[in-house]
Amino acid sequence: MPVIDIPGSKSITARALFLAAAADGVTTLVRPLRSDDTEGFAEGLARLGYRVGRTPDTWQVDGRPQGPAVPEADVYCRDGATTARFLPTLAAAGHGTYRFDASPQMRRRPLLPLTRALRDLGVDLRHEDQEGHHPLTVTAAGVAGGEVTLDAGQSSQYLTALLLLGPLTREGLRVTVTDLVSVPYVEITMAMMRAFGVEVRREGDVFVVPPGGYRATTYAVEPDASTASYFFAAAAVTGGEVTVPGLGEGALQGDLGFVDVLRRMGADVTVGRDATTVRGTGELRGVTVNMRDISDTMPTLAAIAPFASGPVRIEDVANTRVKECDRLEACAENLRRLGVEVATGPDWIEIRPTAADGPTGAEIKSYGDHRVVMSFAVTGLRVPGISFDDPGCVRKTFPGFHEEFGALRARL
Repeated sequence: MPVIDIPGSKSITARALFLAAAADGVTTLVRPLRSDDTEGFAEGLARLGYRVGRTPDTWQVDGRPQGPAVPEADVYCRDGATTARFLPTLAAAGHGTYRFDASPQMRRRPLLPLTRALRDLGVDLRHEDQEGHHPLTVTAAGVAGGEVTLDAGQSSQYLTALLLLGPLTREGLRVTVTDLVSVPYVEITMAMMRAFGVEVRREGDVFVVPPGGYRATTYAVEPDASTASYFFAAAAVTGGEVTVPGLGEGALQGDLGFVDVLRRMGADVTVGRDATTVRGTGELRGVTVNMRDISDTMPTLAAIAPFASGPVRIEDVANTRVKECDRLEACAENLRRLGVEVATGPDWIEIRPTAADGPTGAEIKSYGDHRVVMSFAVTGLRVPGISFDDPGCVRKTFPGFHEEFGALRARL
């Protein structure tokens, strides 16, 4: 029975780096994710003057509650959305002039609700080219705090950034949210803030964050549940069995909920205390599922949908259109390349079962998106002749993906 060692969670590693940098004392992160995104985040912290010591299994960060150690810096955020949204927010709590830029792909992704909220809190923030996008400059003089209203309907990362900032403000923060997507990611943020000594209160649509700062700690990073979805899906479509240790009943990440979708489709799922096992039963039923809260696993489901006995309809995933690429269209386009019948709407995709001969091999267009490549690698377990125009883009979250998946294919 293949036991798969999944790299650390990208979301948790990014939050942990912010919290460690902001906390009073030295924090040790155990088994953080080492990938293009998280290396970019750690490098950004170093540019801001934080000391980050890295060994293969642990990273140590010297916290600076007072903010960056340098009066000015130029930070390149690469492709990382968490880097591009969290680091300017962290820098705003300090004192100095900090310029941020990112890759062309990240420059296209929206920031405006967050930068608007930061400006409402008195932060001097200037977008250089296009309003609401990188590059931007923060002229930081600390943040007083107070009340602010935020639309987090496009990305929960806007709310996470403000919650993480809250304890570094002089008065604390009251954030009123008008719309919110991917709620489980906000719950991850709140649970992690608790581990660093801060309790966030939620009163309906209002999040209340006290001032007073964070305490350093030793923090173990959970395996990435979104990445685990490809291995769970592989078991479901091949009739094999896969166990992922480190993800169980107490898991912080909502994306582990993907296994409930596989269960509804006919797979055998066991969520234990500290591991989850999925076993394919040879049956894969059609399903209609709302994936608003686990939208990063939408491409995983789309990629195995052609093997279901009935239509697979995924709803309420408009926010997948503003990820690394328009994931909804990318999935539709690639499925059509494989000869699969697909219909899409503004926030839904429906995939119909293919004829008896099933999907046929083709080159998958990756759009530079790691999740598109990893998802269609699962399709490739059942469809010979699938290749990728940019297989290397998986380094964003899982540099060793193709090797690990190849080994799994041999065992399944």
